[in-house]
Amino acid sequence: MDQAEAPSNTMVLEFKEDTALTERSGQKRQDGERLLLPHEAVYRLDFHNQELIFSRWNVSLGGHGRVTITGISQHWTPDLTHLMTRQLLEPIGTFWRNAGDPDESRLKCLEADMQEFGERIAELAKVRKVMYFLFAFKDGAEAAKLLCSVAFRGENDC
Repeated sequence: MDQAEAPSNTMVLEFKEDTALTERSGQKRQDGERLLLPHEAVYRLDFHNQELIFSRWNVSLGGHGRVTITGISQHWTPDLTHLMTRQLLEPIGTFWRNAGDPDESRLKCLEADMQEFGERIAELAKVRKVMYFLFAFKDGAEAAKLLCSVAFRGENDC
């Protein structure tokens, strides 16, 4: 799951923080809302090609910690109401490295969930040009130490 060179028929999409949306965290919570927590950020993927087949995740994290990635099934708004909370995608992607693990050790993940999550992103890309994701950084993980992308191949490349 670490960074790798992509073959020429592979499209690698990098998750990019949407700072304008992330900066809305810390607002006053209204009844029924779930606002961003200080350790959370909104990221996005922009799809220039919408006919994709999931290939693999490319994730590297400096140090130790846990990064949880949750897809949002609709356009992001500053709050996640009860209705919107039900529209968070499953499965949730989680990558981690324990505190005692060497920094150069491979990140751990639940591979079946990550495969399903990648396939779900490819499926949703057929009807969207942009997808938003909620990234949560825990146990020492920091956004500045994370590189995260997902690789796809075009449906016509099979």
